[in-house]
Amino acid sequence: MAKSKVGLFFGSFNPVHIGHLIIANYMANYTSLDEVWFIVSPQNPFKEKKSLGNMYDRLEMVNLAIEGSDKLRASDIEFSLPQPSYTIDTLTHLTEKYPTKEFILIMGEDNLQGLLKWKNAEILLRDYKIVVYPRPGYDGGELKNHPSISMTDTPVMELSSTFLRNAIKEGKSIKFYTPDSVIDFIDKKGLYSS
Repeated sequence: MAKSKVGLFFGSFNPVHIGHLIIANYMANYTSLDEVWFIVSPQNPFKEKKSLGNMYDRLEMVNLAIEGSDKLRASDIEFSLPQPSYTIDTLTHLTEKYPTKEFILIMGEDNLQGLLKWKNAEILLRDYKIVVYPRPGYDGGELKNHPSISMTDTPVMELSSTFLRNAIKEGKSIKFYTPDSVIDFIDKKGLYSS
């Protein structure tokens, strides 16, 4: 039996916004992937820990944002792995845990250009496929023609979680930038306002 193809979309999702959702939905419906898992990072080795919202809040916001979608799911797999979490370790862990699934990495062109600096990048490129979404100002660099890499025509969203956090801090509306259920959760918990 063919393995089902699961795209792994790693991120802080701090908070999740429609840019993330459009990428995930495109990958799940317009590529060969069967589903997409949002891998909520407890701590990105390249990001300051203090700027991150609570990981359980961020996971809950992803769950709220994707409610009702049968092809998208949120995963807390990295919460229980050693910190900081490296993509190759998470992929190895998931591949052992779910032998009937083929895991494929989803990343932006900006990350693709820096991929060779990642831990065990050569193993990543050897053992896993990577689907790439466009990012303004990037072209994928030297790896874009690598046999493991598939470039996609995912719609480009110029939106960042930083923009949302700053808007909330300044008391501005974030309606339409993220689902209402996420806005309600942020309001209820008073996230990002201080």
